[in-house]
Amino acid sequence: MKLSRRAALKSLAAAPLASRLTVGAADQSGANAGGSALQAGDLTLAALADTVLPSDADRKAALAGFVAWIDNYREGADTDHGYGTTRIRATGPSPARNYAAQLAALDSAARSMGAPGFAKAPLDQRRGIVEAAIAGAKIDRLPSRPTGGHIAADLMGHYFNSSAANDLCYRAQIHRDACRGLAGSELAPERGSGK
Repeated sequence: MKLSRRAALKSLAAAPLASRLTVGAADQSGANAGGSALQAGDLTLAALADTVLPSDADRKAALAGFVAWIDNYREGADTDHGYGTTRIRATGPSPARNYAAQLAALDSAARSMGAPGFAKAPLDQRRGIVEAAIAGAKIDRLPSRPTGGHIAADLMGHYFNSSAANDLCYRAQIHRDACRGLAGSELAPERGSGK
Protein backbone atom coordinates (compact mmCIF):
# COMPACT_ATOMS: atom_id res chain seq x y z
CA MET A 1 0.00 0.00 0.00
CA LYS A 2 1.38 3.37 -1.02
CA LEU A 3 1.20 6.21 1.51
CA SER A 4 0.27 9.61 0.09
CA ARG A 5 2.13 12.74 1.08
CA ARG A 6 -1.02 14.11 2.75
CA ALA A 7 -1.49 10.92 4.83
CA ALA A 8 2.17 10.98 5.85
CA LEU A 9 1.93 14.61 6.99
CA LYS A 10 -1.28 13.90 8.93
CA SER A 11 0.34 10.96 10.74
CA LEU A 12 3.38 13.12 11.58
CA ALA A 13 1.13 15.86 12.96
CA ALA A 14 -0.68 13.31 15.12
CA ALA A 15 2.59 11.97 16.61
CA PRO A 16 3.32 12.87 20.24
CA LEU A 17 5.35 16.03 20.87
CA ALA A 18 8.39 14.18 22.19
CA SER A 19 8.84 12.31 18.91
CA ARG A 20 8.30 15.45 16.79
CA LEU A 21 10.62 17.63 18.83
CA THR A 22 13.59 15.38 18.72
CA VAL A 23 13.64 13.78 15.29
CA GLY A 24 17.28 14.01 14.29
CA ALA A 25 18.32 15.62 17.57
CA ALA A 26 21.78 14.69 18.66
CA ASP A 27 23.69 14.68 21.91
CA GLN A 28 26.77 16.88 22.46
CA SER A 29 29.03 14.48 20.52
CA GLY A 30 26.74 14.67 17.48
CA ALA A 31 25.39 11.13 17.75
CA ASN A 32 21.95 10.18 18.91
CA ALA A 33 22.07 9.62 22.66
CA GLY A 34 21.83 5.92 23.35
CA GLY A 35 20.19 5.31 19.99
CA SER A 36 17.22 7.45 21.03
CA ALA A 37 16.93 11.10 20.11
CA LEU A 38 14.43 11.63 22.95
CA GLN A 39 17.09 12.29 25.58
CA ALA A 40 18.67 15.24 23.80
CA GLY A 41 15.32 16.96 23.28
CA ASP A 42 14.18 16.21 26.81
CA LEU A 43 17.35 17.75 28.28
CA THR A 44 16.97 20.92 26.24
CA LEU A 45 13.28 21.18 27.03
CA ALA A 46 13.89 20.61 30.77
CA ALA A 47 16.67 23.22 30.73
CA LEU A 48 14.29 25.63 29.00
CA ALA A 49 11.69 25.09 31.74
CA ASP A 50 14.37 25.66 34.40
CA THR A 51 15.33 28.89 32.62
CA VAL A 52 11.95 30.51 32.04
CA LEU A 53 9.68 29.25 34.84
CA PRO A 54 9.77 30.51 38.46
CA SER A 55 12.08 28.63 40.81
CA ASP A 56 9.15 28.06 43.21
CA ALA A 57 7.06 26.44 40.47
CA ASP A 58 6.74 22.69 40.04
CA ARG A 59 8.64 22.83 36.76
CA LYS A 60 8.35 19.12 36.00
CA ALA A 61 4.57 19.27 36.36
CA ALA A 62 4.42 22.49 34.32
CA LEU A 63 6.50 20.93 31.55
CA ALA A 64 4.43 17.74 31.62
CA GLY A 65 1.24 19.81 31.34
CA PHE A 66 2.65 21.74 28.39
CA VAL A 67 3.76 18.58 26.58
CA ALA A 68 0.36 16.96 27.25
CA TRP A 69 -1.43 20.03 25.86
CA ILE A 70 0.67 19.93 22.69
CA ASP A 71 0.29 16.15 22.33
CA ASN A 72 -3.49 16.48 22.60
CA TYR A 73 -3.73 19.39 20.14
CA ARG A 74 -5.74 18.50 17.05
CA GLU A 75 -5.51 20.55 13.88
CA GLY A 76 -8.84 21.41 12.26
CA ALA A 77 -10.89 20.73 15.40
CA ASP A 78 -14.00 22.88 15.85
CA THR A 79 -13.74 25.47 18.59
CA ASP A 80 -16.54 27.14 20.50
CA HIS A 81 -17.77 30.43 19.11
CA GLY A 82 -16.76 33.62 20.86
CA TYR A 83 -19.10 35.75 22.90
CA GLY A 84 -21.53 37.62 20.65
CA THR A 85 -20.79 35.65 17.49
CA THR A 86 -22.19 32.43 16.06
CA ARG A 87 -19.22 31.62 13.83
CA ILE A 88 -17.40 28.44 14.82
CA ARG A 89 -13.73 28.33 13.87
CA ALA A 90 -11.35 25.42 13.43
CA THR A 91 -7.98 25.16 15.14
CA GLY A 92 -4.97 26.01 13.01
CA PRO A 93 -1.70 24.18 12.47
CA SER A 94 -0.01 22.61 15.48
CA PRO A 95 2.08 25.07 17.49
CA ALA A 96 4.75 22.35 17.67
CA ARG A 97 5.59 22.68 13.97
CA ASN A 98 8.48 25.06 14.74
CA TYR A 99 9.64 23.66 18.07
CA ALA A 100 12.34 21.27 16.80
CA ALA A 101 14.08 24.06 14.89
CA GLN A 102 13.70 26.47 17.84
CA LEU A 103 15.23 23.97 20.30
CA ALA A 104 18.06 23.28 17.86
CA ALA A 105 18.66 27.04 17.56
CA LEU A 106 18.90 27.34 21.37
CA ASP A 107 21.49 24.55 21.39
CA SER A 108 23.38 26.15 18.51
CA ALA A 109 23.44 29.55 20.24
CA ALA A 110 24.81 27.97 23.41
CA ARG A 111 27.52 26.14 21.46
CA SER A 112 28.49 29.37 19.70
CA MET A 113 29.11 30.83 23.18
CA GLY A 114 31.38 27.95 24.16
CA ALA A 115 28.90 25.77 26.08
CA PRO A 116 28.45 22.11 25.09
CA GLY A 117 24.73 22.79 24.53
CA PHE A 118 21.81 24.74 25.93
CA ALA A 119 21.19 22.29 28.78
CA LYS A 120 24.82 22.57 29.95
CA ALA A 121 25.12 26.36 29.66
CA PRO A 122 25.12 28.50 32.83
CA LEU A 123 21.72 29.91 33.80
CA ASP A 124 22.62 33.54 32.96
CA GLN A 125 23.82 32.47 29.53
CA ARG A 126 20.61 30.46 28.94
CA ARG A 127 18.51 33.47 29.94
CA GLY A 128 20.39 35.68 27.46
CA ILE A 129 19.94 33.10 24.70
CA VAL A 130 16.20 32.82 25.38
CA GLU A 131 15.75 36.61 25.55
CA ALA A 132 17.50 36.98 22.19
CA ALA A 133 15.41 34.18 20.67
CA ILE A 134 12.14 35.73 21.87
CA ALA A 135 13.22 39.17 20.62
CA GLY A 136 14.22 37.63 17.29
CA ALA A 137 10.79 36.03 17.01
CA LYS A 138 9.28 39.50 17.62
CA ILE A 139 7.16 38.31 20.53
CA ASP A 140 6.06 41.20 22.74
CA ARG A 141 3.52 39.40 24.96
CA LEU A 142 2.95 35.90 26.25
CA PRO A 143 0.24 34.00 24.40
CA SER A 144 -2.73 32.74 26.39
CA ARG A 145 -2.26 29.39 24.64
CA PRO A 146 0.65 28.02 22.58
CA THR A 147 0.90 29.56 19.11
CA GLY A 148 4.22 28.29 17.77
CA GLY A 149 5.80 31.76 17.79
CA HIS A 150 8.56 30.46 20.05
CA ILE A 151 8.62 27.47 22.36
CA ALA A 152 9.91 29.56 25.29
CA ALA A 153 7.03 32.04 25.05
CA ASP A 154 4.54 29.22 24.53
CA LEU A 155 5.82 27.36 27.61
CA MET A 156 5.68 30.52 29.75
CA GLY A 157 2.25 31.49 28.43
CA HIS A 158 0.91 28.01 29.10
CA TYR A 159 2.25 28.05 32.66
CA PHE A 160 1.38 31.64 33.62
CA ASN A 161 -2.22 31.14 32.46
CA SER A 162 -2.55 27.99 34.56
CA SER A 163 -4.28 27.39 37.87
CA ALA A 164 -0.93 26.35 39.39
CA ALA A 165 0.62 29.72 38.53
CA ASN A 166 -2.39 31.50 40.00
CA ASP A 167 -2.02 29.50 43.24
CA LEU A 168 1.72 30.26 43.38
CA CYS A 169 1.12 33.97 42.77
CA TYR A 170 -1.33 34.25 45.67
CA ARG A 171 0.43 31.63 47.83
CA ALA A 172 -2.96 30.01 48.36
CA GLN A 173 -4.75 26.89 47.19
CA ILE A 174 -7.31 28.70 45.04
CA HIS A 175 -7.50 26.04 42.29
CA ARG A 176 -9.00 28.55 39.87
CA ASP A 177 -9.88 25.97 37.22
CA ALA A 178 -11.31 23.34 39.57
CA CYS A 179 -15.03 22.95 40.09
CA ARG A 180 -15.34 22.75 43.87
CA GLY A 181 -19.06 23.21 44.40
CA LEU A 182 -20.61 25.40 47.06
CA ALA A 183 -19.63 23.41 50.17
CA GLY A 184 -17.01 25.46 52.03
CA SER A 185 -17.12 28.27 49.48
CA GLU A 186 -17.49 30.83 52.28
CA LEU A 187 -14.04 29.86 53.61
CA ALA A 188 -10.83 31.54 52.46
CA PRO A 189 -8.51 29.31 50.42
CA GLU A 190 -5.87 27.38 52.33
CA ARG A 191 -2.57 29.20 52.52
CA GLY A 192 0.35 27.49 50.89
CA SER A 193 3.03 27.66 48.28
CA GLY A 194 0.63 26.95 45.46
CA LYS A 195 2.69 23.97 44.33
